[in-house]
Amino acid sequence: MPVFEYKCNECGHVTEFLQKSSGKENHVCEKCKGSNLQKLFSGFSVGHSSAPPKWQGCDSCSSGPCPTGTCPLS
Repeated sequence: MPVFEYKCNECGHVTEFLQKSSGKENHVCEKCKGSNLQKLFSGFSVGHSSAPPKWQGCDSCSSGPCPTGTCPLS
């Protein structure tokens, strides 16, 4: 199920709710308990790692020996 962001029109608090895409749930603000919420437009994120690929970090690189023992740069 996707996560949708909503902004409370009463207090301005933004919160996320897990719901079906076609869901018509009546959400309540977790801060002020108001029911006047506006669905926000938000992009999605594709997961990726900030860690370097395993082949990086060999004797040819400045970060030291390759952890896998094989290096495409050698």
